[in-house]
Amino acid sequence: MEILIDLQYLPNTLYFSLLAKADKVILEKHENFVKQTYRNRSHILTSQGIDVLSIPLLGSQKKVPVSEIKIDYKQKWVNRHWKAIQSAYGKAPFFIHYADMFEQELYSNYSTLFELNQKLLTLCLKLLQIEISVEFSEAFEKKPSQPIIDLRSAVHPKKPFTNIPQIVFTPYNQIFGKRFVEGLSVLDLLFSEGPNSEAIIKGQIIR
Repeated sequence: MEILIDLQYLPNTLYFSLLAKADKVILEKHENFVKQTYRNRSHILTSQGIDVLSIPLLGSQKKVPVSEIKIDYKQKWVNRHWKAIQSAYGKAPFFIHYADMFEQELYSNYSTLFELNQKLLTLCLKLLQIEISVEFSEAFEKKPSQPIIDLRSAVHPKKPFTNIPQIVFTPYNQIFGKRFVEGLSVLDLLFSEGPNSEAIIKGQIIR
């Protein structure tokens, strides 16, 4: 199965389950940046509930190809994100094993959102032990040719997860609260479950 999907910021577990199900993944590189999506935001779970981590961008009000949209480092968002992640997961069982790798990528000052997201995606796939063929789109196509399955914006903060019926979330032990919270960044899973994260990601797939 080949899928075409948008590149997101520290995506949730549903996103990775879709990737794990694919034989080939094509990352959309030529679309115009789409606001209010997971392309530049991610959700983590804190003692106070869900915290939305959003990356500030330059020129996002204009039609700019997603591969060219630049990150606004005048705003101290990296410190804010990393402190929030530390506060939320510092005592999680596997935080000490993975934290340095994520901290290094976040503080690498990549100029574009696309490059940052790509580096983080590569790291997450490695830690989840998901081996797939990943390519970039060569041009923007409103409707990709068969047999490519278009999943751009299928994982979206304003769309119910039920719009992707072949996937169901697998609950795992989270750091805060007694009720399982769906749709969190893969950080929540990795820091909580460590090496078991791969099985959980793949267990969410109904074949």
